[in-house]
Amino acid sequence: MMPALAVLAVAAALASAQPFDLHGPATPPLQQGALVRGHVPAGTTGLTLDGKPVAVAPDGSFIIGFGRDATAATLSATTPQGVVTAPLTIEARTYNIQSLPGVAKVPVPDAEFEARRPAELAAITAARAGLTTDVDGWQQVFIKPAQGRISGVYGSQRILAGVPGNPHAGLDIAAPAGAPVVAPADGIVRLAQGPFTLEGNLVLLDHGYGLVSAFLHLSRIDVKVGQRVRQGEALGLVGGTGRASGPHLHWGLNWVATRLDPALLLAAQPKSSTPKPATDPKP
Repeated sequence: MMPALAVLAVAAALASAQPFDLHGPATPPLQQGALVRGHVPAGTTGLTLDGKPVAVAPDGSFIIGFGRDATAATLSATTPQGVVTAPLTIEARTYNIQSLPGVAKVPVPDAEFEARRPAELAAITAARAGLTTDVDGWQQVFIKPAQGRISGVYGSQRILAGVPGNPHAGLDIAAPAGAPVVAPADGIVRLAQGPFTLEGNLVLLDHGYGLVSAFLHLSRIDVKVGQRVRQGEALGLVGGTGRASGPHLHWGLNWVATRLDPALLLAAQPKSSTPKPATDPKP
């Protein structure tokens, strides 16, 4: 149960956003790592979040998202009556952070990684470019893309000898090699390629309006670029390709360039006592 002051803070935050009917699968909806759904006031001709344009569906609905360390944001709509603005307070989360003062990270030169990485990142960025509006996965209740124990959670991090590592930017599901990976919601395949040096065999699935899932370390890819996939249909098989300590699925989720917590989209939001901080950024 949330403390009384926290409940009041959440209520106040939602009240300030009332013109936009903000809500979401996460509880509370306005929290770090969360995807938030909303609806613009009648007659809106433009919507921005912190000054950046937000796509709005024909029925007035939209989605926005907040990163791991977000604390506040401003949502503004241009209407016939003027600009409607809502200051948003983003609730902070407690992340699983391990501090190992006596352990230092030793850089390992990897000529192949350095040579290949720029082209790999360019391919991933290109696959995410553009806006898809003819798929409705972003409006669905998401399902887990694989069955298994949650072995790594969003936001976890290691600090080695005082140097913070990159926070884990997704959800890891431990499953045996060859276990099925399915679409958590409807989407269009934007990338189906590998192996990348870090991600291994990678699938990017576009759910529409800037929401894109990434599925890493696959042992096999069963879809092609441009293919439309329905929720629950096969994407590939769990594997350990790329930089992976063993077979598992890393599920990443982006709203435009903001990395979100996939667990917050699930009806039953999983927890984990076994964090798996990332040593390198993942898509």
